[in-house]
Amino acid sequence: MQPGLPHYLAVSALLFSLGLLGVIARRSLLVMYMSLELMLNAANLALVAFSRFNQNLNGQVMVFFIITVAAAEVAVGLALIVALFRKRQTSHVEDLASLKL
Repeated sequence: MQPGLPHYLAVSALLFSLGLLGVIARRSLLVMYMSLELMLNAANLALVAFSRFNQNLNGQVMVFFIITVAAAEVAVGLALIVALFRKRQTSHVEDLASLKL
């Protein structure tokens, strides 16, 4: 039995839900950031699945550009998290409520 479009979409929805739960429930910046990346990858999986089953490459090309932008976003995001950690000595969101320097 070969998996069909509903199977890929179910996995994508599950991954997106886990990412959303991680963003809502966790208070560490790194865990929230990883959860956001998980949500982005879930959307990429859905785009590739739609592209595969509709027999066009538009979704796959879009995913290529999304991954490229996500790589740049990872570099900038991690740099911001490291800078905040060096300044405040914490990575919890509650402690970063006021970002006045």
